[in-house]
Amino acid sequence: MGIDTNPQLAPEDYADWLAKLKGQIAQARQRAALAINAELVQLYARIGRDILQRQQAQGWGAKVIERLARDLKEAFPDMRGWSSSNLKYMRFFAQHCPDGQFGQQPADQLPWFHIVTLLTQLDSMQDRAWYATQTLQHGWSRTTLAVHIKNRLHLRQGAAVTNFEARLPAPASALALETLKDPYLFDFLGLGDDAQEREIENGLIRHITRFLLELGAGFAFVGRQFRLEVGGDEFFIDLLFYHTRLKCYVVVELKATAFRPEHAGQLNFYLAAVDAQVKAEDDKPTIGLLLCKQQNRLVAEYALSGIDKPIGVAEYQLLRDLPDALEQSLPSIADIEAELAGDFETLQAPEEPNFPQ
Repeated sequence: MGIDTNPQLAPEDYADWLAKLKGQIAQARQRAALAINAELVQLYARIGRDILQRQQAQGWGAKVIERLARDLKEAFPDMRGWSSSNLKYMRFFAQHCPDGQFGQQPADQLPWFHIVTLLTQLDSMQDRAWYATQTLQHGWSRTTLAVHIKNRLHLRQGAAVTNFEARLPAPASALALETLKDPYLFDFLGLGDDAQEREIENGLIRHITRFLLELGAGFAFVGRQFRLEVGGDEFFIDLLFYHTRLKCYVVVELKATAFRPEHAGQLNFYLAAVDAQVKAEDDKPTIGLLLCKQQNRLVAEYALSGIDKPIGVAEYQLLRDLPDALEQSLPSIADIEAELAGDFETLQAPEEPNFPQ
């Protein structure tokens, strides 16, 4: 007799039990993938050290690496990762990360192509450590990591002018400051430097995914031209977000002009209205972000010193002023990915394992 799979005949607590089992299985698979990735990275580090030592001691040239690649492919035909390009990355890893760490972060916590990106797109170990920490904290994909490196996020993060230290309690003020940056890069909109506020707003909504990536982790879009009614008068907020880590609403106002002190007063009013009408009892105080075409930092500091609500002021750029990341003379990541053509089949390790939540 077969088993009756009618869901109506399942035990009362079956659905909850099944959900719990699914979660445990998913977590076990994730831990296994991360463990396999760590073993793979450690193997690559050992191979890289061997190559480096033999080159230094015996004067090995590039032809020896090419022969090693052929011999390893022949010895392990069902295992990918033995191209000469990848062997060069192993050597580069051993040379530039000899202790197997990026600052305080063990490199084997990161997928291999994240490591390659850090090594080839950044020259400073301090910068590599910063991006490694951010990647582990936010679970960035390799593509997201590459975008943030190209956009020089480490130079912009936490650089906005704010009054957070005076208007927010100590733990929240530091986290809120790190949430903002200056300048914000909106070059993905394809707009000229003379674009008006509504054009920029429309473009940001059309490219909401890119906009959220530029804003950073934790931002959830609530609405545009968000309506408030105060004393019978209507007011419209340009953009309203909720930040899941700060546990508060974030009001974003766009100004296609240089910053003026009265802009801060208008945003202060919006924050007071959101706190009174939208914010729930368990939400933290609403934060404002004023994005201007230009800002004078001293003028902004003076203006915010007399404002009651927590506000940050930053510039936006429609045309990129930041230099592109330097490129090393190694094969491109796209080249090596094409050679590897997917996962390392024998180890069953995904190229980009998910990070635990």
